Amino acid sequence: MNGYLATPLAFLINTLFQLYIIAVLLRFLLQWARASFYNPLSQFLVKVTNPALKPLRRIIPGLAGLDLAAVVLMLVLQMVALGLIAALNGFAIGPGTLFLLAVAELVELTVYVFIFSILIEALLSWVNPGRYNPMADALHSLNDPILRPIRRVVPPVSGFDLSPLVAIIGLQVLLMLIMPPLRGLAG
Repeated sequence: MNGYLATPLAFLINTLFQLYIIAVLLRFLLQWARASFYNPLSQFLVKVTNPALKPLRRIIPGLAGLDLAAVVLMLVLQMVALGLIAALNGFAIGPGTLFLLAVAELVELTVYVFIFSILIEALLSWVNPGRYNPMADALHSLNDPILRPIRRVVPPVSGFDLSPLVAIIGLQVLLMLIMPPLRGLAG
């Protein structure tokens, strides 16, 4: 396919697949963090992801509280997206390389989900502090496993909680440390 049509089509494929992968990833992470199932965000994610996850759960059981069906679904979707984009650009990628690239993409996406969720939670705490917000509740449940240990080490300074800033810097450094070797494995 020529470059004129391939670029917008690759953008559409990548965007649509990424949005669904993010929905599955958020559902997985909120289950892992034991967020409230009755939260409107959790309910939305369950309704959006159930059509793909329900049949997979019959085949792939969970392991130690982790939803392995969601992990497999994210890997398959990422591999399909990468394969389609490569085919659009005239490349052929082997299954092993495709798998490693998909793992690298999912690791990077997971870290970015945490970075943005911490940033959004911090902004919500400034805009609407002390009021119940279902989104803030879900974000708190998601981010608490990361922020709680940091809060033990970094106390508030003059009433300002610096743990989100420390977490975001740490996650960025983590990305810089783990992504080059992961991408290097894929070739």
